[in-house]
Amino acid sequence: MNKPMIGVLPLYDEEKESYWMLPGYMKGIELAGGIPVMLPLTMDVEIIESIVHSFAGFLFTGGHDVDPLMYGEREELFCGDICGERDRMEELLFQMVVEMDKPAFGICRGIQLFNALLGGTLYQDIPTQYQTNIQVNHKQKPPYDHPAHCVFIDKESPLYEILQKDSLYVNSYHHQGIKALSKDLTPMAKAEDDLIEGVYMPNKKFVLAVQWHPEFDYKEESSSRLFKAFVDGCNNE
Repeated sequence: MNKPMIGVLPLYDEEKESYWMLPGYMKGIELAGGIPVMLPLTMDVEIIESIVHSFAGFLFTGGHDVDPLMYGEREELFCGDICGERDRMEELLFQMVVEMDKPAFGICRGIQLFNALLGGTLYQDIPTQYQTNIQVNHKQKPPYDHPAHCVFIDKESPLYEILQKDSLYVNSYHHQGIKALSKDLTPMAKAEDDLIEGVYMPNKKFVLAVQWHPEFDYKEESSSRLFKAFVDGCNNE
């Protein structure tokens, strides 16, 4: 069987004017039977169209905060760094991926991006904007392969089908999160403070995203199952 070629959205370092990549994104896909390829950052529609046709699926990685303008809000002081080029490219790419029903897996920024592009909104800073009686460590200190909190998984969701667990301890490194959920997304998992930690598009073959970071512990069983489910979805292309 030919291994599926999977496009991986690049991380960007403004100071070094450099694309870069965490090895766990690539290794997670490789160990699951796919061939990961880091994409360029481009806003050229013809190039993006060619990319969509050339790859079996796409991994939307973590990184910069999503521009609040993408979900109809002004940027607050507590919003983090934004990369406009990533936002614009990923908006174009995601639209085409959804239209063509290509597999898409979002991690951290990925879940926030999917929600924003599909009409949802985000907390620009969870500690500032989301107050609950339950304290959850959403932004742990290194090492990032250690669990930080628990998520509860909907038994009717694809995530339960993949993991065969109704709860899971996950790592966590984010300060933004889903506020109003897009009507096109269905929640799969929530943290103890009720923040949404996993979503999917029920009318698509594989558009799924999680808030935690399986790339940091890609050899662990639950993380490897996530990558395997994604690569298997790409194999069906």
